[in-house]
Amino acid sequence: MDEGCACKCFVVSGWVQGVSFRAYTRSKALGLGIAGYARNLADGRVEVLACGDAQAVDAIHRWLWEGSPASRVTAVSVVDAEVERLPQGFVIG
Repeated sequence: MDEGCACKCFVVSGWVQGVSFRAYTRSKALGLGIAGYARNLADGRVEVLACGDAQAVDAIHRWLWEGSPASRVTAVSVVDAEVERLPQGFVIG
């Protein structure tokens, strides 16, 4: 990965499933030029992998606290993600 690139894995807690959270996340990520995915977890949280320019990844991190209009985010955890290849596009899983 390039020097100015970052890859982070976020886990978002709260009222984030069934409220278009993943679709809004995809739209925001694509607007920021971020590759990765957003997928529901079995426990009601949403996992987001975001790879791209470090400033854009920081911006999506801040945005995840807002989420979709109907969501209610209570926590966002983050860890650095190790990826062998940068993902192509941003998918909803």
